[in-house]
Amino acid sequence: MINAKDHKQSYLFDPWDYLGPKRRKLMEESWAGLFRKEILNNLPVSELARHFEDGIGRPTKELYTALGVQILQQMNDLTDEETVEQLAFNTKWHFALDIPDESDEAKYMSLKTLWSLRKVIVESGIDTLLFNQVTDTLARVFSVDTSRQRFDSVHIRSNMKRLGRIGLFVRCIHKFLVNLQRQQANLFASLPQELVDKYLTKKSLSCFSMVKPSETERTLVAVSTDLFDLTRRFPDHPGVMSMSSFHQLLRVLEEQCAVTQTPEGSPVEVAVKPAKEVSSASLQNPSDPEATYDGHKGQGYQVQVMETYCATENREKTLNLITHIELETSCQSDVHALIPAIESTERWGLVPDEILADSLYGSDENLGRARERGVEVVSPTMGAPQKDKVGLAEFTFSAGGKVIACPGGYAPVTAKHKKGGYTAAFNHDYCNTCPLKATCPGKDGKKYRYLHYDDKARRVAVRRAAERTDEFKEKYRWRSGIEATMSEYNKKTGVKQLRVRGFASVRFCVFLKAIGINLFRATAVRKAINALQGAPGQGKSALDGVILVFKELYGKIGKLLEQSCASSEHYNVYELKNAA
Repeated sequence: MINAKDHKQSYLFDPWDYLGPKRRKLMEESWAGLFRKEILNNLPVSELARHFEDGIGRPTKELYTALGVQILQQMNDLTDEETVEQLAFNTKWHFALDIPDESDEAKYMSLKTLWSLRKVIVESGIDTLLFNQVTDTLARVFSVDTSRQRFDSVHIRSNMKRLGRIGLFVRCIHKFLVNLQRQQANLFASLPQELVDKYLTKKSLSCFSMVKPSETERTLVAVSTDLFDLTRRFPDHPGVMSMSSFHQLLRVLEEQCAVTQTPEGSPVEVAVKPAKEVSSASLQNPSDPEATYDGHKGQGYQVQVMETYCATENREKTLNLITHIELETSCQSDVHALIPAIESTERWGLVPDEILADSLYGSDENLGRARERGVEVVSPTMGAPQKDKVGLAEFTFSAGGKVIACPGGYAPVTAKHKKGGYTAAFNHDYCNTCPLKATCPGKDGKKYRYLHYDDKARRVAVRRAAERTDEFKEKYRWRSGIEATMSEYNKKTGVKQLRVRGFASVRFCVFLKAIGINLFRATAVRKAINALQGAPGQGKSALDGVILVFKELYGKIGKLLEQSCASSEHYNVYELKNAA
């Protein structure tokens, strides 16, 4: 049975009046007040309710509380046990989730319920909808200017151990033997006892972590041979072929080993591939098969983050809002992340006019596709120009792309454009006397000295020339601010060291922790705005004092009504109000 409270309905008597004016003010100014006022009512409860039957079974946990608890857990980086305790006793959580009721039904959630609700959210993709709706709400409430945004990625790790190649082989074999013993006892009994003792006991597993460097190669050959023999021992057995751990054996064999075959196609022997030949998309740990490898940052995942920024004096009163979050495997290149990010912000009306990004995002193709969508990407070009050589960026181009002057200041005799290619011809008399001739990209011809280039080379040259200007440097300097966002993302929410494994679970944490960062920032901005509005001489009037007096009088009348209601079993509300 679906249980969802209407939090838009106001209370006859304020249930939080016991806090007192000072504590109530602190509560209203904290993230809890912002969450209760702006976020709670806009949670996608209808999407969660689809997974339950209305009118059948016991009532669910109140669905607004169910979704809110998941956000609060991730934004505060809490364990499941700590989350249950905070929901039970933390007044700030009660205020944020609008739970004035003191019953266990309202303020207690078992670990099993917490896990079950999280599983539903992860499997149904509600985490993505949660982030988008909360972001859209904050953008509307704080009138966020999304015209300027910046983009970058951060590397994160799931809750898995870093394994070397020997450890990977051993763990995969161990996992397969454990599952085979549970699911196919007859087949497990047919295995050599030496193999079982070597990989199944904890004592034997610990021996592989103490292999001497001089014995690494020999040990690696031995474990790869054992893995190869296991994959050949159960040919086409339906029970074994359906086991995920067996498929991991096959994956490791394909990624890490080279199997030589006879002319008939039957395997003969196995050899371990050199480390450089192993793909970065290879299996890193059998406990998290979706995690991959990045040559610079190691094993794990990467998160693409785009946020708004303010380049004016009122930065403390402007919300820098994270508008886009996407989880990727760490082996993926950043070059493919820009256009999907623009498309995502378009769907929610948060699309920027200008994006600051690293050179990996600023490929020539990405700039062209972004420009078609009305977005300007400000990014340095890939690579560095060769030293002591004149590059195409040193030439002066017309609006149509033709060269109108060389670095020496000479104009070409002719400049032609045909089928995406450009040719500029320079007089030999000028070029032979030019001190830059030895490093010039032009080539001598029979009649002229020719410079050949295409559209892409021209665009890159124009970009390189623009990067040297003060205007570009002033604009691009704001990109570095996203590094502070990555630091805040990690320190406040612990996103770089998660407690979960698997792509879907990691994505859940990444999205909800980003919601937390937006809430923390929005709270700070609201405090700054309120401080300015509440400063002396900033909009205060005598009418405000009169209103405050009436509020206090109304509160005292409410307390008298509550006392009268409690002391009398039968009363007439109308008469009591008239008496007051």
